[in-house]
Amino acid sequence: MTNREYRCLNCLEHTIDRAFDTSHLSMTCPTCDSFQRFVNEAVFEQFRAFEESPPSELEWTRLDRMEKLVVCERLVRSTKTIDDFAVVE
Repeated sequence: MTNREYRCLNCLEHTIDRAFDTSHLSMTCPTCDSFQRFVNEAVFEQFRAFEESPPSELEWTRLDRMEKLVVCERLVRSTKTIDDFAVVE
């Protein structure tokens, strides 16, 4: 089985490898010493790509960080496409 990498959402520096595939896990980060969510690296890469070049189909800047991560998680880890999302008031 292939190891998956997970990144601390607090410091964005520390990564860990695990032999399972999940959207995220929570643990104390040895770098920033806080109990944080570690996000699947594939999800984080999608998040970073959208931060650099926001999708025109969404009002990306209106979303908070968690909403952005949920969108990225669904795009990377399910059959959802960008057309399945809409920003509502």
